[in-house]
Amino acid sequence: MMINNILDYLDELFPNAICELEYTKDYELLIAIVMSAQTTDKRVNKVNKVLFQKYDSLEKLANANSKDIEEIIKPIGTYKKKSIYIKEIATKLINDHIKEIPNSRSYLESLPGVGRKTINVFLSVIYNVPSIAVDTHVERVSKRLSLAKEKDSVIEVEQKLMKKISKEKWSKVHHQLVFFGRYKCKSVKPDCSNCKLKEYCKYIKVNSK
Repeated sequence: MMINNILDYLDELFPNAICELEYTKDYELLIAIVMSAQTTDKRVNKVNKVLFQKYDSLEKLANANSKDIEEIIKPIGTYKKKSIYIKEIATKLINDHIKEIPNSRSYLESLPGVGRKTINVFLSVIYNVPSIAVDTHVERVSKRLSLAKEKDSVIEVEQKLMKKISKEKWSKVHHQLVFFGRYKCKSVKPDCSNCKLKEYCKYIKVNSK
C-alpha cells in the first residue's frame, strides 16, 4: 500500500524527527512558531537566542521597544509584522493572567498571529496532542506524492493526511514530512536521485518528460 511505503521510508530517513525550534518556556515556543513563517527554523533559533536573552520575561517582551525587536528579528523577514505579534502575544498573556499556556485550541486562536498551523505544532509539542500541522513543506510533499490534490487548501491537505495516517502517528509523521520537504524533497532542485518514492511522485513524472 502506497501510504505504508511512504511512512516506512520516512521512518528510515528520519526515525527521530522532532521539532527543531529551540525554547525553554512555553511562550517562547509559541512565539518561535509564529516567527517561523516563511523562514527557516535555524534562522529563528539564531534570532531567538538574542531576543529571549535580552527580554527574558513576558513583561519585558510586552514593554520592549518595537524598533529594538525589529532589529533583532530582521534576518527572519516580515519582521515588522512579527515584532507586533510578539508584543501583542506577550501583552495578552499578561492581561489574561496566563502563567502556563493552556491546552485549549480556542484560547490559542484568540492570540494575535496564531493560526491553525501554529496551534497544531504547539499542542503537539507541549501537550502531545495528536496533530498534523501543514506548512509549506508538508503541503508540497503531500501534493507531490498524491496524498492530496494540487488544488487542495491546507485544511483539505490536513484532513486527507489525518484520514490516511493512524492517529497515534500524526505528530511524528508531521515532523518527518517537514524534514523530508526541508532536506530532501525541496521546492527547488529536490534530491530525487536516490529517493525511494519516485513511483508515487508527480514532480518526477512531470520533470522527466
